Amino acid sequence: MKMPDNTIASAANYFNDELNHLFDESELKQQWHILVDVYFGISKSDLLLDNDKQLSESDLLKIIYAVKALKVNKPLAYVLGQWEFYGINFMVNEHTLVPRQETEELVDLILKENKETNISVLDIGTGSGCIAIALKKNGLYKNVSAYDISKEALNTAKQNSEVNEVEVSFNVVDILLWEKADLECKVDVIVSNPPYITITEKELMHDNVLDYEPHLALFVADKEPLIFYEAIADFGLEKLINNGKIYFEINEQFGAEVKSLLIDKGYKNVNIVKDINDKDRIVSCNL
Repeated sequence: MKMPDNTIASAANYFNDELNHLFDESELKQQWHILVDVYFGISKSDLLLDNDKQLSESDLLKIIYAVKALKVNKPLAYVLGQWEFYGINFMVNEHTLVPRQETEELVDLILKENKETNISVLDIGTGSGCIAIALKKNGLYKNVSAYDISKEALNTAKQNSEVNEVEVSFNVVDILLWEKADLECKVDVIVSNPPYITITEKELMHDNVLDYEPHLALFVADKEPLIFYEAIADFGLEKLINNGKIYFEINEQFGAEVKSLLIDKGYKNVNIVKDINDKDRIVSCNL
């Protein structure tokens, strides 16, 4: 392993040489650009203009440590301790999922379909708080609240709301046991990206997800793939205002099943929305 000298160009070559057996060329470039932007405030365009920029010894150590972590499948988001979602930086850690592009599409749909600012929104299974905070910051909604079963995830979500200067009410709630909780609320919109990957699908997933991201937020039993959708749909029957809306992110395999479940429970205008990859990814409906 040849250590880099103090130029950004040398560090880039080191990064590429050490990791090109793990990532394809485009992914490597993307990760490099994100890393130097977060660590050193060097944008992609700045790299093109000044590839001989000098780095300090501590800067080089950051790159070396990042390479070591990436080699053992640690996601770049966890290496950096943050990730961008809907134009906002979020702290992430082992208690929270890494926010994904498909979930940005969910936020985008809600903002486009709900332009009134005097509505209340509830995010169930908030994790890092990315959905709730992005909706509050961009939609300027009157009240945004969020539930999660994980106290550790909620601690991270609270920090994210403070850093991004938005007011979101966070509460520890197991939505599968919502009937036993004292939840006095009526909301206009419920949104959820619940656990939806079946245990069988584990074998198809990359090690960087399986080894680092919280399984509590990822997986459901093969026999109950819709357990969270059913619980939230029942919760919505009691807690949504008349004509209130639900937005779900879904497993692409179960679009028809989620739609059928919601129709059976009395929801109207049930729509399946495809993501940028033409996969069933969002289901929306109203009461």
